[in-house]
Amino acid sequence: KRLRNEFVGVLTGKGRNWGGSLIRPEATGYGAVYYLNEMVLDNEETLEGKTVLVSGSGNVAQYAVEKLLDYGAKPITLSDSTGTIVEPAGFSRADLAHVMELKNVKRARLHEYTKYSKTAKYFPGQRPWEVVDCPIDVAMPCATQNEVNVEQAQRMVGLGLKYVSEGANMPSTTPAIEAYHAGKVMYGPAKAANAGGVAVSGLEMSQNSLRLSWTREEVDTRLHNIMKSIFKACAETAIEYEQPKN
Repeated sequence: KRLRNEFVGVLTGKGRNWGGSLIRPEATGYGAVYYLNEMVLDNEETLEGKTVLVSGSGNVAQYAVEKLLDYGAKPITLSDSTGTIVEPAGFSRADLAHVMELKNVKRARLHEYTKYSKTAKYFPGQRPWEVVDCPIDVAMPCATQNEVNVEQAQRMVGLGLKYVSEGANMPSTTPAIEAYHAGKVMYGPAKAANAGGVAVSGLEMSQNSLRLSWTREEVDTRLHNIMKSIFKACAETAIEYEQPKN
């Protein structure tokens, strides 16, 4: 590289002025919900009205909630390193906008959300799977590694959990994953479900190579199709190994 004075590596996640792609901040959260939606459709259901536990409050969690609302689902939790917020009737778009302002602009802790919402409940030092006691349909761990242990997974199964789509990297411990399977939960592992970020990085590279900048709608459509194809590959492989819906 020094002799030829060239660098042939690739940098993605760039700013728009430097060849970055639209939808990059949203990609992982959107992708995890697109994957979740394919799981739900595979069971001949829809996301409409489904109660969802989401952990985290960064980009992945924020945009997962945004896309869940697009599908008519009811996300009722968010969390950060200090605790969990439960919004019993579900977060609205206005509620989400306030969370985004707290986290992205003010860099505040999530407990300050209770100053805005009179219905929200804050649980310091706890995760969503530890505090919610109402019936649930979906869990989307979008915060950190190993954030769901076996006891918490079993607790969610007892509350009616049917689907897990992982937005974070390896958020469920191995015993927790075994508990999902034992409870007949459709499980979307991180390597598949949170591939949206990497997918849009690939789309950014494609745009750079073509010297084009796609619209938001174009990138989102391509991301959606990529997540559909990932689910299809997973579903077909599960059938091949005689583990349908696993």
